[in-house]
Amino acid sequence: MAEFIAPLEELIEGFARLPGVGRKSATRYALSVLDMNDDDINAFSDALANAKARIKRCRICGNFTDTDICPVCEDTERSPIICVVEDVRALMSIEKVREYRGRYHVLGGVLSPMNGVGPDQLNIASLLSRITSENIGEVIIATNPTVEGEATAMYLTKLLTPLGVKTSRLAYGIPVGADLEYTDAVTLMRALDGRRELN
Repeated sequence: MAEFIAPLEELIEGFARLPGVGRKSATRYALSVLDMNDDDINAFSDALANAKARIKRCRICGNFTDTDICPVCEDTERSPIICVVEDVRALMSIEKVREYRGRYHVLGGVLSPMNGVGPDQLNIASLLSRITSENIGEVIIATNPTVEGEATAMYLTKLLTPLGVKTSRLAYGIPVGADLEYTDAVTLMRALDGRRELN
């Protein structure tokens, strides 16, 4: 038996389908929507429909765009370096820093045989063709430091090595403000491997 009346339960279930949204947050979102006035509800509904209808994947890198090519790929001032990311969220995080001025390639996930995700389900073939067509000098692999992310990075490295392109991996280490006592062994190992000389 549903905890709420059917229309509210459907709305809660709709929000709960979003990644990272639990039942409690979904209930809060649903109740907030019900408190909106009709104009705000219509604007919200139109924004959802408009985003779904107009936003698509960049034909070059896989980023979100409302045209054929995303603004990053259209920027001719970008360096001939490709940063490979799992998804658009990672791309957006790197762009927020405003330090990286290269290009991107969105894989659309990571290798995960347990979940039925193999190389053919990821945006890998177009990455390989971009290496030569765009005269790429370096590929930065920026997958997450998970088992699947590491496996994907190793797989990509094996594919890229014969192409003669410099391949690097994002450094991982201890976050600012962290206490060494509570840092896990893998993070400490990565921090030691990625150490650099102080000038």
